[in-house]
Amino acid sequence: MATQASGKEVAPSGLSPATSTGNTADDVPTNPRGIPQAPFVDRVEDYVASRAEVEPTLRRFQEMISKYQFMEANLQRRVAGLDEKLPDIRKTLETVEFLRLRRQRAKNGDGDGDDDGGGSDVESNPDSFDDAAGNLTTTFELNDTLYAKAVVPPTHEVYLWLGANVMLAYPIDEAQTLLRQKLSAAQTSRRQCEEDLEFLREQITTMEVAIARVYNWDVVQKRKEGGAGESSRTAAAGDADG
Repeated sequence: MATQASGKEVAPSGLSPATSTGNTADDVPTNPRGIPQAPFVDRVEDYVASRAEVEPTLRRFQEMISKYQFMEANLQRRVAGLDEKLPDIRKTLETVEFLRLRRQRAKNGDGDGDDDGGGSDVESNPDSFDDAAGNLTTTFELNDTLYAKAVVPPTHEVYLWLGANVMLAYPIDEAQTLLRQKLSAAQTSRRQCEEDLEFLREQITTMEVAIARVYNWDVVQKRKEGGAGESSRTAAAGDADG
């Protein structure tokens, strides 16, 4: 993808006024994640000097479109992955905040804790209740349609899955901070992906317009050459008749 978290995408390299005048590819403008801007073909003559250069230029433009489309597909897959990950992070964060609130309430002993984490779906679950010791009795999902009952005492630490079958224990406060950071990073990454996707769509459209302009220029030049050739033949025939 084109975000910094996943590494820089392969930059399309194609024909442009900058490269044709000897400047390096580093001079090509890019978006904040390093995706190069497509060249806008205003004057075809800036890119094609003769009809012999039309086919190579069209091939290079098409290669640029293919690279943009490749990056677009990667970003779409990343957005889909983030859309699956974000609800899990939010749900885990809500659970940790709820456990933190319960710990604070148990510490105060009066049922009034400092709720700086906002409301929680876990806390509003009608199947959950407290016993005299402050334990929480609830159910959790083992598999689809399969649930088990659990008694959760006030706790000072939680265990978080970090991926790749790795689980680590964290103090509740650290877990809350970590999850908030992960949620913020995932939201930022998704927003950047959407920005990059919109940017890529614009570049693909620009390149498609460029291809059409070069092709139309070639057609016009071909007609001019054909007209000039016909005029020459007519003039030659007139001279012969004379």
